Amino acid sequence: MSSTSPLVSHPRQIKSFALRQGRKTRAQQEAMQQFWPQFGIDPRTQTFADCFSPEAHLVLEIGFGMGDTLLAMAAAEPQNTFIGIEVHSPGVGRLLHLVGCHQIQNIRVIQADAVEVLRDFFPDASLERVQLFFPDPWPKKRHFKRRIVQPEFVQLIAKKLKASGLFHLATDWQPYAEHMLTTLSQNSELTNIAGKGQFTDRGDRPMTKFEQRGCDLGHAIFDLKFRKQA
Repeated sequence: MSSTSPLVSHPRQIKSFALRQGRKTRAQQEAMQQFWPQFGIDPRTQTFADCFSPEAHLVLEIGFGMGDTLLAMAAAEPQNTFIGIEVHSPGVGRLLHLVGCHQIQNIRVIQADAVEVLRDFFPDASLERVQLFFPDPWPKKRHFKRRIVQPEFVQLIAKKLKASGLFHLATDWQPYAEHMLTTLSQNSELTNIAGKGQFTDRGDRPMTKFEQRGCDLGHAIFDLKFRKQA
């Protein structure tokens, strides 16, 4: 895929998300109008080369929710450019509102299907780090096919990571954590930095409100970090 091509049409695939029709607050609507031209990326009309220099250190977060974790990490790592992908409009509006309030300059926002954007917008070996925190676990067996972490998705992530790039995942659903661990361990390009069959600690990943609620209820949190071979 050329880095100068917009998103292209592909056969319909099973979505890993259910699109919710949430309403944006007035502040979120105003943030969309004010800050989208500066911080938003439309992969249907823009190319990777339009948006980023070859020297950029890029960190991609898939499904940033309401944006708190992404904002905190971008503020702590000004040397990196953080790209957040989210399909839900209220979350996009809130992140842009936070970016404007805190004057964070190293964030870019994409509102689209992450799999399509990864496949068609990002060149191979272009990302330093990919983050996937608390994706929908789709706990019912008939919905397992909707889980985003599947062998094809992991292979796509591996293609887009630079040599020694990191894929960091987290979930509070143990069966999904075990599924993630098994699926990533089967990819020959990625190595579990915690050791074979092991989960890792959260490290400097900020704790989200969702995660804190889970901890308060006694839920275990599972982090995984896999590094692409150099």
